[in-house]
Amino acid sequence: MGKTKKGLFQKSLDGIEFLGNKLPHPATLFAILALLVLVLSAVLSQVGISVEHPGEEGEMVEITNLLNAEGIQYIFSSMTDNFIGFAPLGVVLVTMLGIGVAERTGLISALLRGFVLSVPNRFITLGLVFAGIMSSVASDAGYVVLPPLGALIFAALGRHPLGGLAAAFAGVSAGFSANLLLSGTDVMLGELTIAAASVIDPAYAETMNIAMNWFFIAASVFVLTLIGTWVTEKIVEPRLGNYKGDTTEGDNLDGLKPIEKKGLIWSGVALVVGLVLAALLVLPENAPMRGTEGSTMDQIVQSPFMSSLVPIIAILFFIPGLVYGMVTKTIRNDKDVAGQMSDTMASMGMFIVLAFTAGQFVAYFNESNMGLVLGVYGAEFLDSISLTGIPLILMFILITAFINLFIGSASAKWAMMAPIFVPIMMQLGYSPELTQMAYRVADSTTNIISPLMTYFAIIIAFAQKYDKKMGIGTLISTMIPYSIFFLIGWTIMLIVWMLLGIPLGPGGPLEYPN
Repeated sequence: MGKTKKGLFQKSLDGIEFLGNKLPHPATLFAILALLVLVLSAVLSQVGISVEHPGEEGEMVEITNLLNAEGIQYIFSSMTDNFIGFAPLGVVLVTMLGIGVAERTGLISALLRGFVLSVPNRFITLGLVFAGIMSSVASDAGYVVLPPLGALIFAALGRHPLGGLAAAFAGVSAGFSANLLLSGTDVMLGELTIAAASVIDPAYAETMNIAMNWFFIAASVFVLTLIGTWVTEKIVEPRLGNYKGDTTEGDNLDGLKPIEKKGLIWSGVALVVGLVLAALLVLPENAPMRGTEGSTMDQIVQSPFMSSLVPIIAILFFIPGLVYGMVTKTIRNDKDVAGQMSDTMASMGMFIVLAFTAGQFVAYFNESNMGLVLGVYGAEFLDSISLTGIPLILMFILITAFINLFIGSASAKWAMMAPIFVPIMMQLGYSPELTQMAYRVADSTTNIISPLMTYFAIIIAFAQKYDKKMGIGTLISTMIPYSIFFLIGWTIMLIVWMLLGIPLGPGGPLEYPN
């Protein structure tokens, strides 16, 4: 019986991997989708489908043919603007200029190592998971630094090294959307959500900001840290059993060098100064970036400051990174700074390619009015079968979690899903902010069990150092408990949050006043 279950499980994993590998590259997938939108716009425009605009009473909206003379002119004349105007493009690149300096000077790596190595032994699992979750401000550093470090620390403590690797991997990947800080993920997904919301209600979209989920993701850090710690110590480690290999290597953990500690101290000072200066821009009554209307909270939430979070985040990463680099000598002059920023932009090359084809798809989808029409019909269908409220949110989370097994890129999936689901949910009275948060919950939790996840092969390579037989199936079976309990726990947290009516972030309501 056990062998049968194992065989079925392995076949399921093989099927996921096979189907996922058959999918084209995300950039190619968006190009195919863009062409499909063009063809569908021509076909559906002939059918005469029309709906009443949900934001403009009495205004009827029809499908626009993008393959007639005017449509073809639009395709060629708008191609450059569609690329440049792709919502996440500029904001992600600006944010990464600051984050890239902090990462490439070694600041983020030193922070992660320093934190984990300073945690008392009894709290080391908790510390690993927490550090992994927080590492999403610069995900590459988290994947490269924490799993092997977690394995070494567990080995040094006489625990199974794969337990430490799994705990760190779960935090870095399954808890990707939780953080106490705003990161590039908030910027990238937020801009796509705002663009999707503007299809239904441009005025509402103008009031949205990229911190729309901040309250929830900050609280999620502590919930996921506790879940990850419990799963590691109560399920994963007992299943792994006692480690039979050599653990002497774990005794040679490298702590922070004196120069790194000095760099962390001065970068911390720089961060505090930066935070104080940022607060002075918005908190005092006559601050230059504070709003002028409504209550004190309204003046802060609906302010130029909240609309300028992208450059503020970039600066708050850049300055500590610069100071750390100057102290540790990884930055000696302005050429080093420019070089690190250039290297960061070079690493964004694939994202830029993706932005070009995704930008065409999103623009064509909006120009054809298919998103608006689909949103109205989709909302009416869901309402007719009484799929609303918590069951609707649960269904959306499960659909997203399943899709994530085959398409790992969070931005690619949301660029495809946001133009469809955000309008539908708005029509049913749910805010774009809530739809985005439900998406983030599902997107993160199944990362660690998708063989197509970008860093999956790297984690297997780390694990094979301690278990030569480690393969895709073995790693996924190790990580499945994290995925299940993170998904259940995080979903319950979101439902409770909804029932309590707590805003998801500053200016991030749960309901849309349709």
